Amino acid sequence: MGSTSIAPMLSVRNGARALNFYKAAFGAVELFRIDDEKGAVVARLAVDGAEFWVADESPEHQNFSPESLGGGSVRMVMIVSDPDASFIQAVKAGATVIVPVGEQYGWRLGRIVDPFGHHWEIGKPL
Repeated sequence: MGSTSIAPMLSVRNGARALNFYKAAFGAVELFRIDDEKGAVVARLAVDGAEFWVADESPEHQNFSPESLGGGSVRMVMIVSDPDASFIQAVKAGATVIVPVGEQYGWRLGRIVDPFGHHWEIGKPL
């Protein structure tokens, strides 16, 4: 029997721009990508082996970006060996600081929002 994994799919406006952001912000690599004739994208990305998907929103399929909803209902938690460096890289790529990196709850942790409205907590347990 194979192992189970869960990989979130982030709905965004302007998927191609989002892919470029995630590559710059997190060092993501594209594992799979489809572009349609209208420019919409569906892609599977990985950051150090941790996979997630990014797709242009499609209201006709009930997939809405945080920009369309006025906020999101999920936060991504990215556990990394150097939260400070990863946080700085994401901010340099265009993320907005929500909570600076600090020590809280037994973690070294900070929170950003990406240009597409998705919130990311970047940290590691102490």
